Amino acid sequence: MAAAFLTHLAPDRVRVRSAGSAPADAVNPAVVEAMKEVGIDISAEIPKVLTADAVRASDVVITMGCGDTCPIFPGKRYLDWRLDDPAGRGVEAVRPIRDEIEQRVHGLIAEILPEGHR
Repeated sequence: MAAAFLTHLAPDRVRVRSAGSAPADAVNPAVVEAMKEVGIDISAEIPKVLTADAVRASDVVITMGCGDTCPIFPGKRYLDWRLDDPAGRGVEAVRPIRDEIEQRVHGLIAEILPEGHR
């Protein structure tokens, strides 16, 4: 959800890589539905495993509780967003998680993009 919001809110201004330390086989249908409610279609997305190369190529790495399984490299900015896991939850439970992620993405955009580039 964070990658989708960032791509949607700051297109052509940031490069987003989305991956997980233990990705599922498919995107959670409740997450797809919750994102569709705010006009973002992630139904074609395929979960990918987080690689050391992806972290090396990033300036900011947002984790969501991956702990010791995430590669750590000097000079990278790491943000650990502790949020409820939407896995196994219905759309009603996913909505507040989605909304919290959207707020955090807005805050991140305000931090990393100069005023005239938002």
